[in-house]
Amino acid sequence: MTAFAFSTVPSILSEPGLTHRLGAIIAERFPQVRRPFIVSDAGFLRTGLLALPTLSLEQESMRSAIFSAVVADPPEAVVLDAVDAARRHEADLILGFGGGSSMDVAKLVAVLAGSRQPIGEIYGIGKVSAQRLPLVQVPTTAGTGSEVTNIAIVTTGATTKSGIVAPQLYADLAILDAALTLGLPPTVTAATGIDAMVHAIEAYTSRHKKNPLSDALAREALSLLSRNLLRACEQGSDIGARQAMLLGACLAGQAFSNAPVAAVHALAYPIGGIFHVPHGLSNSLVLPHMLRFNLPQASRLYAELAGIVVPHASGSEEARAEALIVATQQMAKMTGIETSLHQVGITEADLERLADEAMLQTRLLGNNPREVTRADARAIYAAAL
Repeated sequence: MTAFAFSTVPSILSEPGLTHRLGAIIAERFPQVRRPFIVSDAGFLRTGLLALPTLSLEQESMRSAIFSAVVADPPEAVVLDAVDAARRHEADLILGFGGGSSMDVAKLVAVLAGSRQPIGEIYGIGKVSAQRLPLVQVPTTAGTGSEVTNIAIVTTGATTKSGIVAPQLYADLAILDAALTLGLPPTVTAATGIDAMVHAIEAYTSRHKKNPLSDALAREALSLLSRNLLRACEQGSDIGARQAMLLGACLAGQAFSNAPVAAVHALAYPIGGIFHVPHGLSNSLVLPHMLRFNLPQASRLYAELAGIVVPHASGSEEARAEALIVATQQMAKMTGIETSLHQVGITEADLERLADEAMLQTRLLGNNPREVTRADARAIYAAAL
């Protein structure tokens, strides 16, 4: 058996309504904490769903502060504003409430608020030198898996993003509470859910770090996600389906944190960066076309995953792999999200720039089961038009 390493957060709690007891949980696990600092976004703050968690913190004699200026694809300036706010609050624990953007910012606040290491020094892999503040992550969408990953993505230019990867970015605790996701619109539920499915699929086929633990997590994640996605979209108040989606996204996050994602994400990033398409939808638009491109090298693995997503599929390895691809397309159509690039404002005139930007994602492209050239990238975008 090939040697491998596997890391994840030390503790995960999964229960609907659990954040209503957030104060008691924090008090038990972090008895010295008195000044928690919440990182979120304005949209989630407006839902009112932070009221009970913050009240529970007050009931444990904690004085919390909320930073709600996180935006999608957060720029470096937002991260630094959050760090400054946490320092002013004299925070002794960071709580991330939100989707991937809020949780990514929470990771960086935890690392930087108690340190003098400048943010410019930590881009890349393993560049964080300081210890961090205690960190608790609470996802409010079932998609990114950021609550259990050691990666944060920051927008560092007009259309460019940079990643920070370090063991310090793993949280101390992740809390999965589907009650926080009940108000998500069907289109957001669909896009984030398919994003999580991409994480599972790409982890399962990752070229360099695929391993038995990530494989097991990816398979279980794909089972939970594929069985509950349509239900969560069509019956948004179904707490069981919502909790299954949250757990599936979390398991997929653990999988890809150890067996990294690949070319679906590499081609999705420019779509989001240039055209401001949400990350999950960008992945969904590229997914079936990249899977079809990868077939010559990944058909066996795709056929194995087809046994989870479309268990009735039969025939040759290639036929079952094709059934997986078709199933991903059908799921997107049935949820009502956009399924082609032109639906999000992209035309053939944009494909050259997209291909150029995609080829800059060398960290991700190197994980793909099949090498992707610039001509390949352009052809995949063309197929997705």
